[in-house]
Amino acid sequence: MPATLPSQQAETDSSSAQNTTNNNKPVQVKLVLLGEAAVGKSSLVLRFVNNEFQENKEPTIGAAFLTQKCRLEDKVIKFEIWDTAGQERFHSLAPMYYRNAQAAVVVYDITKAASLDKAKSWVKELQRQANPNIVIALAGNKVDLTAAADEDHEETEEESNNGEQSIREVSTEEANAYANEVGLLFFETSAKTGEGVNEVFTEIAKKIPLEHILAMSRTRPGASGNTNGRVDLRNNGVTGRDSKSGCAC
Repeated sequence: MPATLPSQQAETDSSSAQNTTNNNKPVQVKLVLLGEAAVGKSSLVLRFVNNEFQENKEPTIGAAFLTQKCRLEDKVIKFEIWDTAGQERFHSLAPMYYRNAQAAVVVYDITKAASLDKAKSWVKELQRQANPNIVIALAGNKVDLTAAADEDHEETEEESNNGEQSIREVSTEEANAYANEVGLLFFETSAKTGEGVNEVFTEIAKKIPLEHILAMSRTRPGASGNTNGRVDLRNNGVTGRDSKSGCAC
């Protein structure tokens, strides 16, 4: 077998080192959160990024930006998360945030049926105007409210006959059937307790065509779908930052 020349060995070592570097380099994935005001979008992001929950959180103005890294098998994914405002007056800004996004989480409140209708309109808009390969997850938030209601009041047959209703207005079956019909991932979550939150981002990560994203980044160096003017969720400073916490996936 021919001996490896020093120059060839150096080239081989360099190539191996480059492959290792590429494997360790995070794959940037732009993700946008959409949904009606007060459904808990910002709380979901805070739970995922910082593993914390804030009562009576102030409404998001415009959009907020956070990042979180997540390891999936041999790759590290860096979610670049745009948390958009739910108020109708900010609706026209949404395309600026979901443009070129590889993923979206559309959030509704399981205790408000109207918020699911709004979520459906967001899904239609994404499917019509966003990246055709975008991965969309539907998240029914605030399941902790139904659990609390069940603990505080066990409905009897007599009370049921008198017309008392559960605090839940959107059944799991209804939302899941809709998600299956239009090809969405589906989850029920609680930003307050953390239930289901990590699963949303983990399953999205599994569905993202990472090899395609890597190929695009090699042909267009520096392209990540990111925009300038990053807004920090907690202090509204134009800073942008990586979370100090560990991977939430």
